[in-house]
Amino acid sequence: MTATVTTPGPRRARFLSKKAVLPWLFLAPGLLLALVFKFLPMGKGVWLSFFDVRPFLGDKWVGLDNYTRVLTDHRFQDAISHTLVLGIGMSLGGIVAGVLLALLLEGQARSLKIIRTAVFLPVVTATAVVGEMWRLMYYPTSDGLINSGLGLLGLGPVPYLDNPDTALWATMAMGIWMLAPYNMVIILAGLAGVDRSLYEAAAMDGVSLWQRLRHITLPAIRPALGIVLTLAAIRGLRVFTEVYVLTGGGPAGSTDVWMTRAYTLGFSRNDIGGASAASVLLLCVTLLLTVTVNYFRKRGDVR
Repeated sequence: MTATVTTPGPRRARFLSKKAVLPWLFLAPGLLLALVFKFLPMGKGVWLSFFDVRPFLGDKWVGLDNYTRVLTDHRFQDAISHTLVLGIGMSLGGIVAGVLLALLLEGQARSLKIIRTAVFLPVVTATAVVGEMWRLMYYPTSDGLINSGLGLLGLGPVPYLDNPDTALWATMAMGIWMLAPYNMVIILAGLAGVDRSLYEAAAMDGVSLWQRLRHITLPAIRPALGIVLTLAAIRGLRVFTEVYVLTGGGPAGSTDVWMTRAYTLGFSRNDIGGASAASVLLLCVTLLLTVTVNYFRKRGDVR
């Protein structure tokens, strides 16, 4: 009697193919939305950056003239400097405040969970709403919340958003207030992996609090800090809503940043080609900065 051997190869291949296709079916709606509303407009923006866009008259090819014109514009150069100052200040301030909040609110007590939820509220609140709230707090007369507190100390009202010397710093303060809770959550996740026995051994050896933070806590949360630094670098360059709601780029362009300048070129001056060129430059710089930060972060992890 001859035994027949079945070959499950084709059936197995069909099963594997279905198993490989199924995740893509679930991802298809999201990928389609991303293609239509993100990647196709992004490609169109890159294409328009090489043209003098003239509605109803036909677009005129200008090559790199839009990039040259944008980069040599003194107002755009000022906007880049404001972006760097605001981005660096918001990033570093948000990271420091996030670390402090994470260290203060770490633990499993129910009261700490309630406080962490309350502290995290600025992250889930619309940026426009937060900006409007801070704009009212910065009200330049003695009726404003902050100025009324200064009045109790005998200090005069300060025009935070109406003074070119203070408007950028006032915007930075609001940005730090919004970024710190987001960074806190990521750092709390890193603190959850710290071995508590190390703290106990260090306390028994008489190690100071600063030394424990430096030699135990900071090395343990280094991956979380790397993630926070990468996200902060991206957000710092792409800051827009905070500035637009608080000052709109004023007064006298003292808070004009990269994205508000691109917005002004595109929607106020109808310079679609220049706005597209500014946006493409921002995309390139963001990608370069992200790759650079990730490179140094991975290099530090290896060490």
